Amino acid sequence: MPDILLNIAEIDERIAAVRENLGELVEQAAAYSGAADEELISRRIAEQEAELELLTKQRDKLSQSKS
Repeated sequence: MPDILLNIAEIDERIAAVRENLGELVEQAAAYSGAADEELISRRIAEQEAELELLTKQRDKLSQSKS
């Protein structure tokens, strides 16, 4: 993720997109079988969860600085 300072609205949009991606990945994980597929989906879920955490922290930091 680039080190671009985003505003809270932009971060909220990205958080919504990441949450949507996570939902789709969970659905895919339930539909797929096989170790390779499961590994790929697990890795993508972990990446999206990490991005969600980073965005949430960035939004919280921005919210605190504006208060």
